[in-house]
Amino acid sequence: MKSFILLALLCLMAVVYAKQEDSCEVCAKVLGDAMAKVADGEKNKPDAIGKAIREHCATARQKDHKLCFYIGALPESATSIMNDVTKPLSWSMPPAKVCEKLKTMDAQICELKYDKPLDWKTIDLKKMRVKELKNILNDWGEVCKGCTEKTEFISRIEELKSKYVKEEL
Repeated sequence: MKSFILLALLCLMAVVYAKQEDSCEVCAKVLGDAMAKVADGEKNKPDAIGKAIREHCATARQKDHKLCFYIGALPESATSIMNDVTKPLSWSMPPAKVCEKLKTMDAQICELKYDKPLDWKTIDLKKMRVKELKNILNDWGEVCKGCTEKTEFISRIEELKSKYVKEEL
């Protein structure tokens, strides 16, 4: 009986730990990447951290850009919670913990998730929707000017595939 309870407790802890690791993945990655750009002597200064986050967000795309908008690191952001981001980071709080605290202010921050990577060995572009094909090109930072038909998007992706998709042997 005791071993059953212990096993159930261990399973519950594993599930909770897995949930914590998945939550706020975009936020933790963006803040971690921005903190990596801050000089060691500047890591305890909120202004230097804020500047690094804004510089990082200036080139961010997709989900990273959306997070930057939510925290107010972009000029077009409606509101800003940058002080609530930079101060805890200056106290050496881990980015994942900062994101968990931000979740109480804005739940959208932790709802952002990265899309699963495509399996290029088994994918059939002809069965995908045009919107999905456009998203692939957008992820790569490419456009298909003048494309109106699905086959044109597919041929553009096939043309650029060798540049962006690394085949594993």
